[in-house]
Amino acid sequence: MRIDVAVSGGEAELRSLHDWLRRDPGARRGARVELVQAEPSPGQMGVLTDVLQLITDNAWSAASFALALSTWRQTRPRGGRITVRRGDLTVDLDGGGDEELRRLIEALEHPAAPEPERERERERQGSGEGR
Repeated sequence: MRIDVAVSGGEAELRSLHDWLRRDPGARRGARVELVQAEPSPGQMGVLTDVLQLITDNAWSAASFALALSTWRQTRPRGGRITVRRGDLTVDLDGGGDEELRRLIEALEHPAAPEPERERERERQGSGEGR
């Protein structure tokens, strides 16, 4: 699973979060954490912004990741917005409260919707088409 994380406050804040997650054993277990350029949204023009990208495997824990985000945020002088994106799903964290963290964990633990092309292929194979 690929997860992109953006933070308000510029590159310094993003690098701070990157360093924090790389030092947190619970957050990095089962995840590769990298700084990358974000893919532009449809119709978006201009300079690409940097995001933190996590590539996760089965050992990864959404709860550990959410806790690490919350803890990092508490160390910052200004608690800006954190945007977590997985595919078409976006969760914005503004206050860092328990409800926001529950929403984030639920969103990350819920299976991603199948890609339309893969779904159509499964339907064709199930109905005997394409054989």
